[in-house]
Amino acid sequence: MKKTQATILIIDDQEEILIAGKLLLKRLFETIITCSNPKNIPEILLENDIDVVLMDMNFRTGYEDGKEGVFWLKEILLLKPKTKVILMTSYGSVETAVESLKLGAIDYLLKPWDNQKLIDLIKDAIKQHRKAKQIVEVKEKSLFVGRSSSMEKVYKITDKVAKTDANVLILGENGTGKSALAKSIHENSNRKTEQFIHVDLGALNENLFESELFGYTKGAFTDAKQDTIGRFEAANGGTIFLDEIGNIPLHLQAKLLQVIQNKEIIRLGESKSHKVDFRLITATNTNLEKAVEQGLFREDLYYRINAISVRMPNLNERKQDIIPLLHYFIEVYANKYEMDIPNINEEILNQLQHYEWNGNIRELQNRVERAIILAENDEITLENLGFDYFLPSTQSKNTNNLNEIEKQKIVERLLFFDGNITKTAEDLGISRASLYRKLEKYNISN
Repeated sequence: MKKTQATILIIDDQEEILIAGKLLLKRLFETIITCSNPKNIPEILLENDIDVVLMDMNFRTGYEDGKEGVFWLKEILLLKPKTKVILMTSYGSVETAVESLKLGAIDYLLKPWDNQKLIDLIKDAIKQHRKAKQIVEVKEKSLFVGRSSSMEKVYKITDKVAKTDANVLILGENGTGKSALAKSIHENSNRKTEQFIHVDLGALNENLFESELFGYTKGAFTDAKQDTIGRFEAANGGTIFLDEIGNIPLHLQAKLLQVIQNKEIIRLGESKSHKVDFRLITATNTNLEKAVEQGLFREDLYYRINAISVRMPNLNERKQDIIPLLHYFIEVYANKYEMDIPNINEEILNQLQHYEWNGNIRELQNRVERAIILAENDEITLENLGFDYFLPSTQSKNTNNLNEIEKQKIVERLLFFDGNITKTAEDLGISRASLYRKLEKYNISN
């Protein structure tokens, strides 16, 4: 039987569980790594490309509440967000295991496990992991589709800067591919064999800023049960990418500046500093110069992160890339869903090229995936692309029909946020109730 090319990490403090798991799984999967001490998890994750983690929820005798498993689940997903985690538990921790699904575990398994169920869970987890990686790869490869003059400028700058250790600030609207560009810079640098740590500062809770970025020691706060490295230490030797850096509150900017300047971090609960060697890339969709003028962003931090700046053009500034990108995504999603590549007529292509892509590449990608799923008779229509209510042309901007303009904007943002009412309402600057009324008014189905 041919083994599946995958790496499985089994974590349990009982040696017999590790042996039994390895004996069962090594017949089917290429690499099985075992770990009896959860403190070794960060090192193992950073040194190996783990597809699936199979982890016990309790590691100390007499403690059966599963809290240790929850703690280490969070750590795993912090370091490797796309790694899939399956938890092992006893009947006493089932409730905690179920709660862990909300935190990012994909499933749980009762001990003693059923061999076939364990194998099936791991096979499914590997598929999920591969799919998550594929989505990232599609996003990264799309960066190099099309050769508009505005993108040629980006390539020219990044080719020069990639081999250096200069701090890079990537500017641009949401959905233009800033994170893909950051990853590309890393992969073309001298640090490409080391870690690339992506931190979305916009999604990082202010209260967790220091503990997540700088790490903490055991006892630093209530749930700090182990010494834990932060994102900067995880990026040691590699690259750390701080996305949406413009969202950091002013009082935390000084702490970040100190780390960037000194290349040292101090973990929460500790007084000694730790040297870290990292390459810094940052990104934002806000005007930092204006933020500096308004006193919302530190001038010294701005100049520290802005050794080299690169602006990602929006899709409306690279019109000649729209059709190549469209065909690229059509091929990607047709292959993904095992469908024949559908046709799309010239009239629709012309309209799409003149449509105002407010959601940029992300919107184009989402619309194409939708179209591939909904297309019939091997033909993509405007309706398949989500343009049920208006023609996708910049001409609609010049119409005197304000209702049509509002309707168009609502549909655009709904598609951009994949139908999420809360995010769409926030983006439009209206309440959820108001958005629901407008959906009803314009007969827009969500």
